[in-house]
Amino acid sequence: MLSLLAAILVFGLIILFHEFGHFLLAKRGGICVVEFSLGMGPRLFSFVKGGTRYSLKLLPFGGSCMMLGEDEDEPQKTGGKKDEAPAGEDGAGRRLPATYAGLALAPGAKGKYFDETSVWTRFLVIAAGPFFNFLLALICAFFVIGYAGYDPPRVYSVESGYPAEEAGIREGDVITRLNGKRIRIYRDILAYTAFHAGEPLTVEYERDGRTHEAFLEPKYSEETGSYLIGISGGIYQRPESVLTVARYSVYELRYWIDLTFGSLGMIVKRQVSSDDIAGPVRIVSMIDSTVDASRQYGLLVVLMNLANLCVLLSANLGVMNLLPIPALDGGRLVFILLEMVRGKPVDREKEGMIHMAGMALLMTLMIFILFNDVRNLL
Repeated sequence: MLSLLAAILVFGLIILFHEFGHFLLAKRGGICVVEFSLGMGPRLFSFVKGGTRYSLKLLPFGGSCMMLGEDEDEPQKTGGKKDEAPAGEDGAGRRLPATYAGLALAPGAKGKYFDETSVWTRFLVIAAGPFFNFLLALICAFFVIGYAGYDPPRVYSVESGYPAEEAGIREGDVITRLNGKRIRIYRDILAYTAFHAGEPLTVEYERDGRTHEAFLEPKYSEETGSYLIGISGGIYQRPESVLTVARYSVYELRYWIDLTFGSLGMIVKRQVSSDDIAGPVRIVSMIDSTVDASRQYGLLVVLMNLANLCVLLSANLGVMNLLPIPALDGGRLVFILLEMVRGKPVDREKEGMIHMAGMALLMTLMIFILFNDVRNLL
């Protein structure tokens, strides 16, 4: 039961932040927000404030920020039947419909239609969802690092017979760059060598305040089945100040964003199997394992581990939503950018068809991932 509540808490918080980003910028842009909901399916309860209906729905996964005119075609702005009473006025004093997408507008509803605001306002509203996911990841990272510390890219030990030793790297050296890529935390080293397995490395490192450079050829290890350079590290240390916590929180967010892009690249290159792709069922299972493993150490440890999962999942969702795929925020941003370049919007009907096709493909993919999750857990 505790694990289920933890999963609902994690997913609910991530979705709430995402939708709140859309909501906040929509309100600031004068757009009529019809409904802001957490969850999907039948409504458990709701209330109206400021002309917007706020709802909690039965299924705890998902959420929405329904804006007037965001997905609907032009003819539906008339309000449906002629004898329907209007619900209110938009930003230009025009009458709003009494219903929208099958939902009665809340008493006092007012504001602009989404597609009649400036192109810049629409861009900010759509981009705000992923941005707020990154913001949530940053906030959670701040608490995790403040509690558990950070992992500087310092070499803890050098293994005999491997390239690092041969190149003169020693215990205590701080790795600063790999093939020109800036290294901020030790896990940056692990991620880079995993995504560039076997590739030659130009390593920049610091020793006694001076910068050194070494060239390494990773060595394949039969024992681990991977290419190694022969160093170990990742020893966590307490942050010296709040500013250190803030700085390493940014590095932590960057690490998870880089890791997400790197993982997507491996999927595209077919360097990973379908068994390595986790969907919602396996994520819930992962949350369950995390709670079970940490509950013996107390509530604070459980919360910190859940916060760490929030960093991973929220950063991942932010990246995924920015991909230029129809029906996702990134796909919508592509059409808005096209409008900026062309000076006029893409035909709404054509855009709607593309988003519908994208949604169908996403649903098919989700069914496959769900099936794959269940298969791997059995």
